[in-house]
Amino acid sequence: MNKSVFDQPDNFTNRELSWLEFNQRILGEARDRKNPLFERMKFLSITASNLDEFFMVRIASLKDMVNAGYQKKDIAGMTAQEQLRALNEKMQAFCEKQYTTYNRALLPKLSEEGLEIISFSELSEKEMDFLEEYFHKNIYPVLTPMAIDSSRPFPLIQNKTLNIAALIKSRNKDKKEKKEYDIATVQVPSVLPRVILLPQKDGPKRKCRVILLENVIEHYLDVLFLNHEIICSAPYRIMRNADLSIDEDDAEDLLKEIEKSLKMRQWGEVIKFEYEERMDKRLVKYLKKQFKVHSCDMYAFNGPLDLTFLMKCYGIEGFEDLKEAPYIPQKNKKLRADKNIFNQIRKGDVLLHHPYESFDPIVAFIKQAAEDENVLAIKQTLYRVSGHSPIIAALAQAAENGKQVTVLVELKARFDEENNINWARKLEKAGCHVIYGLVGLKTHCKIALVVRREADGIRRYVHLGTGNYNDSTAKLYTDTGMFTCRNAVGEDATAVFNMLSGYSEPANWNQLIVAPIWMKKRFLEMIARETQNAKEGKPARIIAKCNSLCDRKIILALYEASCAGVQIDLIVRGICCLVAGKSGVSENIRVRSIVGTFLEHARIFYFYNDGNEEVYMGSADWMPRNLDRRVEIVFPVEAPDLKEKAKHILDVQLRDTLKAHCLLKDGTYRKVDRRGKEAVEAQKTFCEEAIAAANESKEKVRKKRTFDPLFSPQEAE
Repeated sequence: MNKSVFDQPDNFTNRELSWLEFNQRILGEARDRKNPLFERMKFLSITASNLDEFFMVRIASLKDMVNAGYQKKDIAGMTAQEQLRALNEKMQAFCEKQYTTYNRALLPKLSEEGLEIISFSELSEKEMDFLEEYFHKNIYPVLTPMAIDSSRPFPLIQNKTLNIAALIKSRNKDKKEKKEYDIATVQVPSVLPRVILLPQKDGPKRKCRVILLENVIEHYLDVLFLNHEIICSAPYRIMRNADLSIDEDDAEDLLKEIEKSLKMRQWGEVIKFEYEERMDKRLVKYLKKQFKVHSCDMYAFNGPLDLTFLMKCYGIEGFEDLKEAPYIPQKNKKLRADKNIFNQIRKGDVLLHHPYESFDPIVAFIKQAAEDENVLAIKQTLYRVSGHSPIIAALAQAAENGKQVTVLVELKARFDEENNINWARKLEKAGCHVIYGLVGLKTHCKIALVVRREADGIRRYVHLGTGNYNDSTAKLYTDTGMFTCRNAVGEDATAVFNMLSGYSEPANWNQLIVAPIWMKKRFLEMIARETQNAKEGKPARIIAKCNSLCDRKIILALYEASCAGVQIDLIVRGICCLVAGKSGVSENIRVRSIVGTFLEHARIFYFYNDGNEEVYMGSADWMPRNLDRRVEIVFPVEAPDLKEKAKHILDVQLRDTLKAHCLLKDGTYRKVDRRGKEAVEAQKTFCEEAIAAANESKEKVRKKRTFDPLFSPQEAE
């Protein structure tokens, strides 16, 4: 069948609208009464953080397209202007739902459980005394009140900062002065805790009262503007265009078109102005003019701005019963911490499933390599690392120990650029050879190579993963990774680093599938193989787990496969531009998304291949940016036990009936209909299985270490 039959706008969903559906699913978890109360609060905080980034990058990019007069339509047939109109309506409704959730669903329940988020009018006399002292000692010295008049223009307000605007009137003003009021603004210092815990007496009932920093500052504005009457005041916040590099999923001609006018801009234009709905209309009008925003870019909220403060509330001690029990990552049964990791990898490939299994072996891999006298070289890619990264420390130590250490640090990792620059400089000072990415491409692959001299010659040990070398997020994100010392993979790993550090471009690969040149073609070939098998009457099946799916060619190939009879199950966490279950297009395609305690991040691809099953894992989603504009690696899982483990991961997620949402024909999602189905929560299942496997492994070790006499004392007599 000709793919052009499927290549119609109504066979695709707009990627931005699909992303909003993803954030809706997270908001659904915040509204779900089955979840522990503090987990619901955390989910609401995540929706706010997600939305901020969405505005700064995706909305900003669409506005840039409109400003540049770019008229090309996306795969769903929408221009940038049409997308903005559709998104604005949905985002306004989404934000209203956020605050309804906050005010009606969460605040009363939190108060019942002893956590009260209060305003000044609710303070006791003792709390007032405490805050007055707290303000003068801790807050007042940090504040910079800014009056605005003919000699003091409106200041440049920083992106995402919380501010308080006020109308003020001088008590000493000349009566002949026509001006009724002045305008002032104060930035709420981000260096101070936004959530202030008020002192409480010990009692039989749990009680914790908190007040937000902006409420305290607003109450004491008269201290900042002496001899002035505070007519009114309210908090506000702006979002600026942070997508200055504009390197995501748009055509090259668009990039050149926009970069001419935007690349050198130091401060992005204001793309969102949000304020508490109690703000005086005069202040709203004035700020709107200063920020040069349209009415559609203004958001009035019935509650505190920037709901990410709820994550700070989540961290307050004493409410553990209202949270999910903390999970401790378990040891992989194939790897023992007290043994040489290279000897253990030589016994066979090892597959790690995070966060259910510990990230420690990956840290140990680099640490032991740094200290092993037989290790000659270490090469690794770094995309996002933690603030106090043990990986960075080990790489630096390796260089100081005389190893040949090469590290590619991707400086273009969005919102981690500054952090990565600092780490790159530290590594260089330690003697590492640092590569600063590639021109025009982001290096997103996760690979570490250790070259070791052994009795039978040089051996290469490789770690390949789906997630970052970040020991912090490894406890929060679900990812997979594999250790191997198979020669074919080692040769490919060497070729990858030669490609990254020089001008080498391999003609072919042994086992790794590498983007941007080879990967999309290979995926399309594997999908086509299943399509052909189905046409020949053979069983055909595809299962793909990824974060996003919006590549046109991949989607068209999946549609053709579906029409040929291939059974296709997709586990897509976020954006999905494919339309599922549509007659004549995708009847055999089912899409689900899992939103749980951990962020789903692993990419796993399964092809039945006429019974010769193939399983792949890697760093790439099925998106144009991953397949066409990034260096990515997908690797085969070949060892039978590892392949079964990977298939089990997919199987459990496809059986999830508690946290899975199914994609409907209209582009919306709904929870799985549980009638007649077993209650399965994939993430909890994996936690339980990892604990059971670790306990079994401990028991085996304990039995091996137990001394068993050859005969009893009675027999000896």
